[in-house]
Amino acid sequence: MVAFAFRMPAGIPGTITRPDQASVEPNVIDSAAPPTSYGVPVKVVGGKIQRYAGGETAASLYGINVRPFPTTGSGTDGLGVSTPPTAGIGDVLKRGYVSVQLRGATAAAKNGAVYIRVGSATAQQPIGGFEAAADGANTVQVTNAYFTGAADANGITEIAYNL
Repeated sequence: MVAFAFRMPAGIPGTITRPDQASVEPNVIDSAAPPTSYGVPVKVVGGKIQRYAGGETAASLYGINVRPFPTTGSGTDGLGVSTPPTAGIGDVLKRGYVSVQLRGATAAAKNGAVYIRVGSATAQQPIGGFEAAADGANTVQVTNAYFTGAADANGITEIAYNL
């Protein structure tokens, strides 16, 4: 039996949190630059989805790499952990709510602005990470997204995208 003393975990990165509100597209993954995790932004290059590599603009955002539904990863990965495929088809959230890993020191707040790191990466703030504060040319704002609340103790929060 599990007991949550204060707050239930917010989710697992890349999990669609409100499936009835989601629009998801299957897309071909560019095996030369595949997304390396779920719950991260993706761009389209040559008709295929790619991870962010740095230097992207706000217009580069095509959607968010999400876990396949109704499954949540392969049987060889641990609970809550899953590695996206490096080729084939990947699911991209075009509209809806998704759990993401919050990066950076600034806390997310309800209706707060969402930024994506595109420069000056660190271990805590990787390229393609979602953040709650602008950092000059190192981040771009996702103007059609907002945080739905604060992150949990593990830094997981929910964003509403393209609603």
